[in-house]
Amino acid sequence: MRLIIGLGNPDPEYQWTPHNLGFLAVDDLANRGGIRVERPEGKALVGKGRLAGEDVLLAKPQTYMNLSGISVRELLEKYELGPVDLLVMWDEVQLPFGTIRIDRKGSGGSHNGANSVISAVGTQEFSRIRLGCGPDHPLSSRKEFVLRPMKKAELEVAAEMIGKAGDAVEMILAKGIEPAMNIFNRRKPLEAEEPEKE
Repeated sequence: MRLIIGLGNPDPEYQWTPHNLGFLAVDDLANRGGIRVERPEGKALVGKGRLAGEDVLLAKPQTYMNLSGISVRELLEKYELGPVDLLVMWDEVQLPFGTIRIDRKGSGGSHNGANSVISAVGTQEFSRIRLGCGPDHPLSSRKEFVLRPMKKAELEVAAEMIGKAGDAVEMILAKGIEPAMNIFNRRKPLEAEEPEKE
């Protein structure tokens, strides 16, 4: 079984913010697999099912972002899984909006949720998909940027990016992470808005 975690914040006001792209990506996978992610377990909402021929447990930690690792660790222990069975998805301001990046290991950078998972699991070596939400301008406040509701154009880009992340997850499950990295890490970023015609 693979444990697939999306990071986010549980309150409704955060639902459509960049910081909840991980939750939205899990929702997309749930739709693909006909999985209901609603059972409280391990301080998360979880759902079991199958994707790409593999048994999966989808989860959205309800601890708030900065304590996400507590939930991840509890679920790994309950299902007797290890870091090799883990796939985590989170938003990443260091990547252009609309891009995804798949990696087998690495630091959490400035992402508190990712760092919480690394600390709780005790290793940086687990699969992850980072969902780019970085703007094309410098940020005065990263926190304010990721916790504000996305605009209509951003939501459209986010939906396409989440679809690509779902395709990547299915490829990881079916063929392994290397083929997915080779394909999806090369894709160009999507444009948040169409350029105006002269």
